[in-house]
Amino acid sequence: MLLLLQYTLIFTSVLVLVALGGCISEHSGVINLGLEGIMVMGALGGALMMRAFGTESALLMVLAVILSAVVFGMAYSALLGVACINFKADQTLVGTALNLLGTAAATVLVKAINTASNPDNHSSEIEYVRARKMFIVNINGFEFNWFMLIAVLAVIGVAIMLYKTRFGLRLMACGEHPQAADSVGINVYKMRWAGVLLSGALGGLGGICYILAGVSLWKFENGVAGFGFLALAVMIFGQWNPVRISLAALLFGLFRALSNTYVGIPFLVSLNLPSNVYNMMPYIVSLVVLAFTSKTSRAPKAEGIPYDKSTR
Repeated sequence: MLLLLQYTLIFTSVLVLVALGGCISEHSGVINLGLEGIMVMGALGGALMMRAFGTESALLMVLAVILSAVVFGMAYSALLGVACINFKADQTLVGTALNLLGTAAATVLVKAINTASNPDNHSSEIEYVRARKMFIVNINGFEFNWFMLIAVLAVIGVAIMLYKTRFGLRLMACGEHPQAADSVGINVYKMRWAGVLLSGALGGLGGICYILAGVSLWKFENGVAGFGFLALAVMIFGQWNPVRISLAALLFGLFRALSNTYVGIPFLVSLNLPSNVYNMMPYIVSLVVLAFTSKTSRAPKAEGIPYDKSTR
């Protein structure tokens, strides 16, 4: 049960970070369906930093990895900003393209790096087993990951930002009625850019958090197993509210953790269900939850609609 709790909290942390990123972007008026690709890029940035940095200084290494994941996530999300804010492209199509490009680009880049260092190595894997230990604190058999704390701080920070600051209120105004926001002097384009970049930063953090849930290495051609889409389901179930998102993430994180730990739970083992059933469970739950909650969901009114300053 301790292992179930450990995996539940780490997967919840991933979902919280990524779903909060999607929440901020949509509150600004931009649908970020590219969270899957952003996660992969954030994971790539963090993994490359862990590979390059070594383990001499734990604090510096952790900070460098976090910063690298944030920078890679923001840089990749900038593609969404350019296409959807500046060129007013279809946000759904651009997000889908970013998801496809993210995994492919990361795989090619990692293979090129591995081949350059060893001509016989053509894999898409990056090993970080020693560096991973810097993110873990063992408490009586429970592995506390620092990203668990980062996720909690992110929920508090985003909630305060959205509802208690001028920036957050202006951001949400741009997602509800951008013409009205523009009429009182708010630069809608800048606010939407801010939302997209913040979304990329949190998505990048979610990506490196996800691969650190593994043991020693990550194969980038595997992507992030649909966690970007799960995060979107968490965001919708949480009604674009940071606190509700954290509770929804806890539910989804529990079901995702069961696929890793069900063999240690006698009741679940006695059911004699195939392992694939537990692997599918979080995605089945997401479909069921969205089917029952989609009619009552209230998304920001102007999300997905390119802003045209000339229209009123």
